[in-house]
Amino acid sequence: MEPTTLTTERLVLRPFGPADTEALYAACQDPEIPRWTPVPSPYTKEHAAAFVAQTCPDGWRDDRRYNFAVTAKDDGRLVGCMGLVRLELLRAPERQAELGYWTVKEARRRGYTAEAASAVTRWAFGELGVERLEWVAEAGNTGSRAVALKTGFRMEGTLRAKLVSNGTRRDMWAGSLLPSDLGLPSGTVYLPLAGS
Repeated sequence: MEPTTLTTERLVLRPFGPADTEALYAACQDPEIPRWTPVPSPYTKEHAAAFVAQTCPDGWRDDRRYNFAVTAKDDGRLVGCMGLVRLELLRAPERQAELGYWTVKEARRRGYTAEAASAVTRWAFGELGVERLEWVAEAGNTGSRAVALKTGFRMEGTLRAKLVSNGTRRDMWAGSLLPSDLGLPSGTVYLPLAGS
């Protein structure tokens, strides 16, 4: 797919480029980002350069992952990263993807991530034909969970021992968002269990 740019009231979500290398490197020095996400730790300038020059463009080209640099509309500063992953499930009949994100330390608790997530989820449902979005995070990541809930995700439970991190199995929280949760149509009829 051709890389896409999305805009919201306060944000521009655009493909990462080489000019983002320094800001990406600086953001990932915050220990909370590698603590809760799969970025390398320690995070080097080489990691940032490879992410913007290879990982992101390859992901868009090969339809494997769509990563957005979440930037402030007023001054262009990087406020986070948001991506759709597991895009191999976009093919029928699954039509699913997973939403992931992190936020620069100085930009947290301002609603930027939920604003960006709302734009990406609506784009995924409307333009990509996604019929189920999933969100997973290590149990205890209350910030990520708060964003997911604000975006409309419904919590589905705890996946026991799902994540292996530094040689230790950890639980993960999981949630989902359907087009119907946002009043949008879906290409496949959904028949929920009675009473759910």
